[in-house]
Amino acid sequence: MQIDKQLILDQLAHRGELDKVRLADSALPGQVDTVQHAGLLSSLGVYPADFRGGASGAVAGRLGF
Repeated sequence: MQIDKQLILDQLAHRGELDKVRLADSALPGQVDTVQHAGLLSSLGVYPADFRGGASGAVAGRLGF
């Protein structure tokens, strides 16, 4: 699954985890492959299931999209 990096950064920022925002911004490409980057995503507390369903997904709902 591919996730736009900005969605990940927004999720982390929404949680107030600015140190993780900086780490993710520097370590992840613009389009994040959830299999290739599974370890880093897990360490950030970001899970692909949060992004399923596009704009109607759990994260999008929490961010007001």
